[in-house]
Amino acid sequence: MDPVLDRISSEIYQNSYVIVDDFISEEFRKALLKEQTSLLEAGKFRQAAIGSGEKKLVRPEIRSDEVLWMDAESISSLQAEYWEKVDAIRQILNQRCFLGLRSFEGHFARYPVGSFYKRHLDQFQQVSYRVVTVILYLNDSWAESDEGALRMYIPQEDGSELIRDVLPIGGRLVVFLSGEIPHEVLPTKKERISITGWLKNID
Repeated sequence: MDPVLDRISSEIYQNSYVIVDDFISEEFRKALLKEQTSLLEAGKFRQAAIGSGEKKLVRPEIRSDEVLWMDAESISSLQAEYWEKVDAIRQILNQRCFLGLRSFEGHFARYPVGSFYKRHLDQFQQVSYRVVTVILYLNDSWAESDEGALRMYIPQEDGSELIRDVLPIGGRLVVFLSGEIPHEVLPTKKERISITGWLKNID
């Protein structure tokens, strides 16, 4: 078994989250970032919204990032290569954690300087099918002074929360259970790029 996939499944089972550095090669990260930059320059990104369906709203006081959803029917070869890597995660989580994951949806996410996303859960009534959140960071470089960390509030057995701040370092993968770990993106002092997606229990 691939040791990275083994670690992902083990830590999700034990802790509900896992952080994997250098999940992809530097060459692949640069290629994905270059593609994202081209799509951004072509005006493909839109202001991110919250909620879904008729309740979908742009609320910049809650989140101020920009996104470009990937269309499973017309993804690029680079995006398809990443989807294959996520599908390997889906399969191992189904084998080891019995999560019944059937599909993936995702988007490029860009946080301009000063943007943020306040505390939330990725799984809620309108999107109860989101089971596992998968985030891959594409940034060229990142320092603590750039801020913009992913802050996770990890529930503890005594009812308290452990706060874990994760810097968006390029090549870093963060995976967690969508319905269990509240999180936020702290205001960033530098443009922040990722692919954010969800493994779902529906097709």
